[in-house]
Amino acid sequence: MNLKELKELITLFEEAEVTELEIEREGIKIRLKKGNDKIDAQAIVPSGATVTPVISEKEEKVEKKKEAEETLVKIEAPMVGTFYSSPSPEAPPFVEEGAVIEKGQVLCIIEAMKLMNEIKSEVKGKIKKILVENGHTVEFGDSLFLIEPLA
Repeated sequence: MNLKELKELITLFEEAEVTELEIEREGIKIRLKKGNDKIDAQAIVPSGATVTPVISEKEEKVEKKKEAEETLVKIEAPMVGTFYSSPSPEAPPFVEEGAVIEKGQVLCIIEAMKLMNEIKSEVKGKIKKILVENGHTVEFGDSLFLIEPLA
């Protein structure tokens, strides 16, 4: 029984009005049981057989993305205020996604109580993602940028 067949079986079981189902096929015994608005599933595999977990491509991509994000440095808002990506409406933004930046380089401005506060990079790196749009309000601790550190 492959993963697709198992998913179809579970879908049919969820829709059916039965509360318990047991199937034995190819030496594998599967038992599905409904209770408390959830399905309790058990698979009994004969001794000597091995079970290899199947990971879909989507799950693999999610895992790789999580691993990549763990290595990124988050620049967070040190205060509540309005996020500005450039020094004035006519000026180009301080940084753009993909740009290589130096430690101490200005990334944005947060306006708080009519004071303009420059937010500087804590690391040398590459801007992977700008998480806030120009002119939006940010709260203390909101993530502003994701930076891939460079040596």
